[in-house]
Amino acid sequence: MQNPIETELVLLGGGHSHAIVLKRWGMNPMPGVRLTLINNVSHTPYSGMLPAHVAGIYDFDQTHIDLRSLTKYAQAQFYLDHVIGLDLTQRQIICQNRPPVAFDLLSIDIGSTPAIAAVPGASKFAIAAKPVPQFLQAWEKIVEQTSDNPQYPLKLAIIGGGAGGVELALNMQTRLNEIWTSAGQPREKLSLHVYHRGARLLPQHNLWVSRRLQTLLGQRGVTLHLAAKVLEIKDSTVITDSSITADYDAIFWVTQATAPAWIKESGLKTDQQGFVLVENTLQSVSHPWVFATGDIATMQDYSRPKAGVFAVRQGKPLLGNLQRFIEQKPLHTYHPQRQYLGLIGTGDKQAIASWSQLGWQAPWLWRWKDHIDRKFMDQFSGLSPMSPKPNVDQTPSSLNSSHQSAKVGGATTMRCAGCGSKIPSSILARTLQRLTQSRGANVLIGLDRPDDAAVVQLPPDTVMVQTLDFFRSLLDDPFIFAQIVANHCLNDLFAMNAVPQTAMAIVTIPYGLPTIVEETLYQLLSGAIKVLGNSGTQLVGGHTTEGVELAFGLSCQGFIQPDNLWQKSGLLPGQALILTKPIGTGVLFAADMRLQAKGRWLDSAIAAMLFSNQKAVDIFQQYGATACTDISGFGLLGHLSEMVKASNVSVQLNLEAIPVLEGAIVTVEKGIVSSLQPQNLNFANIIENLAEISPSSRYSLLFDPQTSGGLLVSIPISNVQPCLEKLQALGYHKSQIIGNVLSEKPSNKILIV
Repeated sequence: MQNPIETELVLLGGGHSHAIVLKRWGMNPMPGVRLTLINNVSHTPYSGMLPAHVAGIYDFDQTHIDLRSLTKYAQAQFYLDHVIGLDLTQRQIICQNRPPVAFDLLSIDIGSTPAIAAVPGASKFAIAAKPVPQFLQAWEKIVEQTSDNPQYPLKLAIIGGGAGGVELALNMQTRLNEIWTSAGQPREKLSLHVYHRGARLLPQHNLWVSRRLQTLLGQRGVTLHLAAKVLEIKDSTVITDSSITADYDAIFWVTQATAPAWIKESGLKTDQQGFVLVENTLQSVSHPWVFATGDIATMQDYSRPKAGVFAVRQGKPLLGNLQRFIEQKPLHTYHPQRQYLGLIGTGDKQAIASWSQLGWQAPWLWRWKDHIDRKFMDQFSGLSPMSPKPNVDQTPSSLNSSHQSAKVGGATTMRCAGCGSKIPSSILARTLQRLTQSRGANVLIGLDRPDDAAVVQLPPDTVMVQTLDFFRSLLDDPFIFAQIVANHCLNDLFAMNAVPQTAMAIVTIPYGLPTIVEETLYQLLSGAIKVLGNSGTQLVGGHTTEGVELAFGLSCQGFIQPDNLWQKSGLLPGQALILTKPIGTGVLFAADMRLQAKGRWLDSAIAAMLFSNQKAVDIFQQYGATACTDISGFGLLGHLSEMVKASNVSVQLNLEAIPVLEGAIVTVEKGIVSSLQPQNLNFANIIENLAEISPSSRYSLLFDPQTSGGLLVSIPISNVQPCLEKLQALGYHKSQIIGNVLSEKPSNKILIV
């Protein structure tokens, strides 16, 4: 029997402290606690290696922690979203693209951003060093343009003469000079300027380090503007208080750190800069059930700079105190070190060390820094799935009196089956009251008028098309998972040209406290209603039950006039075959279960699964479609073989033209496939030239089961080009012509070329 969920612990932000918490949690998770990470990207950068990544010394994967893989290892949920607010009264996190997320205990580690808003024009015309993804996107664009056009000079400005700005300048120069040298161009093409409002560089470091870096910048040809306060950025122009005005190709902003406004607006007590004030236990001084670490936090008893070294060292004590808080045990105090070693990379595989009043520069310092950084990052790579911990007869103590009164009885409680496993009516009623959807004209009785069954009016001269799908969760985010399931279920109706009308839900929610069960159900149904509403479909009823793991399905109904039905038997000789989405979801999520899928691969796969096929149906109607199917569990070849046999034709398939999700081929080449793949291989007997094409990596993907996959449709060849252009204009960027129906005597075979 699985421990019921009693406590919602949410980590807000994918900073260094939280990465360490997730790694250690995965090694020894607490029973009865659901851990959730919310972050706006799936790969979080490690600040210690980021400048060298700019210089081209490290690649993306070496400098970024894959949060999807890490949360999977920690047996935690991962929500990809931007946080825009915090409701401390309701204990909810306000996100940009999803319903509010409830929590019992919260930890914040979102880092900081350069103080850019105070200077007119800076937010619009300058490139901030954080958020890092936007900065790297802008930097890689400059690198690409320089590589493509090395004959042109480049003029860059960096605003900020702290360690971040100086290190960025040196590493940018290294990367660009390498490009020009490789192209046979002089290095003098780069004009790099650093503006600093202070009288000396790196004011938080000792005088030797400051002078050494100033000398080094001069030797590298970097123009330094000290005691230059930037007053305004106007388009590409920097305007300072000393009447300096200069135009640049790009302006980078690397000034002192600041916090997002919503931190202070939430009611959390902050310092003058808006950072969360915390006790020595890393708890908020105003809200003890909120913790904060890293750059977003200020320890009220210690004055320390915003440096990654502190966030790294706070990870272990943070985890310990979060666990002690849940267990209602006394918390331990954390005392940050008084001195810390700063290692500043100079872009040429050398480094400058800064320790109190001491400083030194040498190549061996870079090797030392490289060893330290790689050792830190190695703990987050090569992860293997952890075996679930055996259940015990204990669960963590609840966090408040309301939870105490609602305890579900711990791990030893016997849970009923049959109708006794239904979610209580009170939870269901509260959840339905929180959901919003308008009742369709054809729905006579639905969720707004609960009865024993829904009642739907069938229009005259139409038939009803019905379908049903149900899945165990392939994602740990119920809101996103439900959207994927809804798209998948609706695909069956779209494939037959039916207009969706209503849906019935089938839900299994993991055991937990009533408040937690309600929250999971709300997130799940909110996701389903979002997709159903976009397609004009109304959720009219369903069935809920408790179980060991999250599962969800929909029975969808649609209407259509019989003469307008598309069927698999409608393939005609001389037609072309178009596929609307790339394939590969099966292997990618099989790899995810083994912690072998990169987060960005899953991001792309999820984006494809969330993209509806509904607009494609409208286009296919315009261009004379006669047959259609959706690619799902039997894979592309399985569903195409059904069409071939039903239509009594032969098909030529272009293997290289089939769109494939990023990472899918790499995954197949590692020998990772879906558990359904061996059964799907039985469809291979329809391939006419099997021996010829079976060695190809793409061949294996023909049998890969898809979730919320694309539509495969046949249209006249004369209509192919305008049809494809319209598809791609509406967002089906990977849609492709993948084959054609042969006109010669049918053999009910598929020829793959």
